[in-house]
Amino acid sequence: MTPGTGLPDGDPIVAVVGPTATGKSDLALDLAERLGGEIVNADAMQFYRGMDIGTAKLPVAERRGIAHHQLDVLDVTEEASVAGYQAAARDDIASIRGRGNRPILIGGSGLYVRAALDRLEIPPTDARVRARLEAEAEEVGGDAMHARLLTLDPRAGGTILPGNRRRVIRALEVMELTGRPFSASMPTREFVSPAVVLGLRLDRDALVERIDRRVRRMWEDGLRRETETLLAHGLRDGVTASRAIGYSQAIAVVDGALDEAAARNDTAQATRRYARRQESWFRPDHRIGWLDAAAPDLLHRALAAVREADARARSGMPENA
Repeated sequence: MTPGTGLPDGDPIVAVVGPTATGKSDLALDLAERLGGEIVNADAMQFYRGMDIGTAKLPVAERRGIAHHQLDVLDVTEEASVAGYQAAARDDIASIRGRGNRPILIGGSGLYVRAALDRLEIPPTDARVRARLEAEAEEVGGDAMHARLLTLDPRAGGTILPGNRRRVIRALEVMELTGRPFSASMPTREFVSPAVVLGLRLDRDALVERIDRRVRRMWEDGLRRETETLLAHGLRDGVTASRAIGYSQAIAVVDGALDEAAARNDTAQATRRYARRQESWFRPDHRIGWLDAAAPDLLHRALAAVREADARARSGMPENA
């Protein structure tokens, strides 16, 4: 066991990250087939049961018989927890290694990726404090809440975008509960166990084309029908799930607040903005080995990076040597 991590030693965990629509699922499956791997999901919206079309969740029939973990683990009325995910994902990783297989982490939710891989202390939470801050944000606006964060913790305020209201509120909540700057609890870029992180990227025009094509397919495949089914299971009561891209627009269609053409357009625009935020999150991490998602030899390059990481781990060399 690696001291203090709860994760057994072995060849590095393989993580596949990057913006939405870059082909992470296909590469992860290819790697799993060749490395004897099992997949651990790190896409926060794919935690939710029934949220399949709008999250581009891979159907069971297309998983090539490869075990997937951390999919369909929450009802739409529940709220995802970084702390809960960290414990569950690390248990999955340990179990996969215990079976002699390779853990392959995949997702574009940067904080959840880091919760699984990095030394990260999860600060406490209090639903009453958060509810009060959310109510205040509705009253004074997100910019005012971000300005408060900048005053109380300039480092955190400079890192968290003003438009990310949920993250701003979380930072203010943590500071109120701990009496410490939120930045003091931000993760360090230090793996708890050997890992190799592969990032997929595309040029902007190609990524936009893929996003637009995916959004069209989601609506054609029945996103509205799926949303109506989820509404019957309490989707409106889900703080996180109801705000998911695609589903919030589909709810507006069901309610008559948007027509479907406008909802499709809004979904595509929101997805493009989300992809840019994902790129901004992952870009500063020097540990990520970036690969061209459109390269014809993508799998070959990915396997070469994994083999190099394996050799480093076995020789005791640091990841950034």
